[in-house]
Amino acid sequence: MSNHQTNYLSIEEIIALPTFQDVAISEDGQRVAYVKSTTDWDNNTYPKHIWIYDKHTDKNYPLTIGENESTHPSWSPDGQALAFLSTAGEGDKKTKQIFIQTEEDTAAIQISQADHSIEHFKWAPNGKGLFYTAKLPEPDKLRDRSEMYGEFTYVDQDFHYNALYFLDLDKGKQHAKELSKLPKDLRETASENDEDSKDKASTLLTESLERYIYYFDISPDSRKIVFNSAPTPRFIDLLNQETHLLDLETNEWEKLDIHPLQSGPVLFSDDGSKICYTRLTQKKIYANVMLEIYDLKTKLIKQPALDIDENVFPIRWTKNGIHISWLERTNYITGLITEDGALTPLFDSSDIVITYPAITSDGKHTAYVKATSQAAAEVFLDNHQLTKQYKLYEGKTKSKKEIISWQTEDGLEIEGILSKPADYDESKTYPLVLAVHGGPTGISLATPTTNRYQPIEQFVEKGFLVLEPNYRGSAGYGEAFRSANFRKLGLGDYEDIISGVDFLVDSKIADSEKVGILGWSQGGYISAFCATYSDRFKAISVGAGISNWMTYYVNTDITHFTRYYLGDTPWNDEEIYRKTSPMTYINNASTPTLIQHGEKDPRVPVPNAYELYRGLMDVGVETELVIFKDMLHGADKPGIHRAILKQNLDWFAHHILDEQPDEDRIY
Repeated sequence: MSNHQTNYLSIEEIIALPTFQDVAISEDGQRVAYVKSTTDWDNNTYPKHIWIYDKHTDKNYPLTIGENESTHPSWSPDGQALAFLSTAGEGDKKTKQIFIQTEEDTAAIQISQADHSIEHFKWAPNGKGLFYTAKLPEPDKLRDRSEMYGEFTYVDQDFHYNALYFLDLDKGKQHAKELSKLPKDLRETASENDEDSKDKASTLLTESLERYIYYFDISPDSRKIVFNSAPTPRFIDLLNQETHLLDLETNEWEKLDIHPLQSGPVLFSDDGSKICYTRLTQKKIYANVMLEIYDLKTKLIKQPALDIDENVFPIRWTKNGIHISWLERTNYITGLITEDGALTPLFDSSDIVITYPAITSDGKHTAYVKATSQAAAEVFLDNHQLTKQYKLYEGKTKSKKEIISWQTEDGLEIEGILSKPADYDESKTYPLVLAVHGGPTGISLATPTTNRYQPIEQFVEKGFLVLEPNYRGSAGYGEAFRSANFRKLGLGDYEDIISGVDFLVDSKIADSEKVGILGWSQGGYISAFCATYSDRFKAISVGAGISNWMTYYVNTDITHFTRYYLGDTPWNDEEIYRKTSPMTYINNASTPTLIQHGEKDPRVPVPNAYELYRGLMDVGVETELVIFKDMLHGADKPGIHRAILKQNLDWFAHHILDEQPDEDRIY
């Protein structure tokens, strides 16, 4: 423990910190809508609701409350209405639908009646309606097959496509008004059984196009729509996208001659003559995502000369240029770029993390979520802070965070976030825990702790140092760095990790006999690799980690991930799959290892956990396996996050600090 009395945030307080997302700004720059996620311990949920800030009153207020979540707020072009997605229906018939709130309405009204949940929507620039994507009705042949034989699926054949729809605002309001006059039981069945009551406000635009639509945008005159789509909903087909231009007056579309490796939003210019989009520089998922501009008249493509060696994400094409965001080491930055490549950052690029940025069409007003190394994430409008989450840290001790760097034997510079106790003593050496991010193209940032998988503040309170390494493959450091783990998964990661440990040990900061490591997803894989490849660690925790690349390859929902990073299939190059798999080195394992995994994880399927667990048990290594029922790749319940954090804290405190488990340990 630290020598002085401290009062760090508890596990429960960390979990209860609110988060912000989906920021939207009205065209006059006077109002901001954002989504605030809170913690409901009683219902074991993280309810999301929309809040509004009004500059005229300088006040925030909740627009939605209750059990039904609300997300993705979007102001109408004239600023008189706010559309958002919220849950409608009961039980297994719950879907996400579009709701509208106007100044005249005392409550929001549901204006869409889609058969399936609406995935994404945008206002028509003329304000007459909204475009949205949702799954098509289930094909008759699949429905008939299920009724006759029961549920089964032909893998890679039975696809459920989505489509583009247009929702007429006046018709949607009229339909909602008609339904509101009916009792609840009749209202719920009216659209299903009565042809006269069926939703006539929505028009299906792309029924004959059997492709899965991702991003779209509407021309300023509301006459055309551009969208990109993949041949199937499979992750593997994300790199096989096409871009189409749909004429809404003739209902004819054309495929644009654009490179297929698209990876993000497609946007119209402010005059409608051009579109911009992003694409991968090569067919590698770790390649840079670059910005391109396509002239709809000349069919010419140009790439603004950007001095940014990182992924670029376009947000909106304004009169002053294209609003983009990008990572620069541990900073998230946003700015405006002209067609000629002139870049104007909207903020100082040092010690800043800007997320969910929004901008008005004239480029004069911005809203966003901002955090720094000293301040927690808050919502801002034009540099004016709207929320006060940081008050939850008042009276609390916070870890000291600094960015450190070290060299690997193969010449890479690796950065990491080092968290120290508030009463850090330079004359002492400390036990060390490495908390490894996922991805691998994730990143650890030097902002106040909100981690719900690794108990960083609690480790620090017990006297640990915590190092969060941005190992090779991490975002923020350029394409060459992101590709440096090609055919070096595990092996290169270990070099980055262990060289960081050596750096802190050689600097007389860390105790070489008291080092642990934990991570989730790709971080869990790196922890698993360390568990079998090395005896340098005294305790390890593997969260949703890969243990065997060959069995992972045939079970995951992102099979292409493995091929791109290892260079081939396991049938053509079994050796690279063996060299990079933790299970290959299982007979070397000696470190007590905690394994945590979701029962229904599609990304890193649960056999990875059982394989590592059985291997460690067979070679006589102390291990515990925790399977979280019904959980996917990550937790979405505060109770589960609490269990994950407490289990990790107990594991490392016991095996590194020799603390006896508390009476309230979760068994």
